[in-house]
Amino acid sequence: MRPCCFSLLFLIFFSAEEVSATVFTLQNSCSYTVWPGTLSGNAGPVLGEGGFALLPGASVQFLAMPGWSGRFWARTGCTFDEFGNGKCVTGDCGGTLRCNGGGDPPVSLAEFTIAGGNSNANSDKDFYDVSLVDGYNVGIGIKPAGGAGDCHYAGCIADLNVNCPPELRVVDGSGAVVACKSACDAFNAPEFCCTGDHAMPATCAPTQFSVMFKAACPSAYSYAYDDASSTFTCSGTDYLITFCPTTGI
Repeated sequence: MRPCCFSLLFLIFFSAEEVSATVFTLQNSCSYTVWPGTLSGNAGPVLGEGGFALLPGASVQFLAMPGWSGRFWARTGCTFDEFGNGKCVTGDCGGTLRCNGGGDPPVSLAEFTIAGGNSNANSDKDFYDVSLVDGYNVGIGIKPAGGAGDCHYAGCIADLNVNCPPELRVVDGSGAVVACKSACDAFNAPEFCCTGDHAMPATCAPTQFSVMFKAACPSAYSYAYDDASSTFTCSGTDYLITFCPTTGI
């Protein structure tokens, strides 16, 4: 093949990949800096090098190819040295700025599986949710930008730290509540973790704690089998992920 033709085919292929890529916009609407963490599934590309600082009012964008799956979360109260070593009060991921694993509970999660690729090849729909199964630290919302299908807003606008039950509270050095544990994390019992004899939907019912989470954040996962009202789909869209959202519109 002549060089000119090869170059043309490369440009066509590259352009097609760019067009089909999903754009994630992460926006910090909190009054304080957050340090988003990112984790990719299925050995997919790591977005944002795994973690970074995001100042109040700032936003950043990342491209994800078809089939990408992973999660985003906010870390708070972080201190890192010039080498990226340090610690976060909530959502820490091994004491490093660039996460290579998930955030320590309790942490609010935005989770995605994008259509296409090897991991989701049989679906033309993206799947997404906001999960409080691992507890709550920061409000988070997912808003599709256009697209076809249900494409509902998913998120938790309420500040669950304000009304967190005493037995679920995580406090910082000053005594301020900075996160709210899941009942599973707090009590490590099968009926709260949906394990053992409670490992099926029929045997793992909502608890008083997951009901509280659900009442405050109706479109977020409140416990492991909360799929029906918490998993959403959309096709051909980009996504705005907001930390500390003030509206679901």
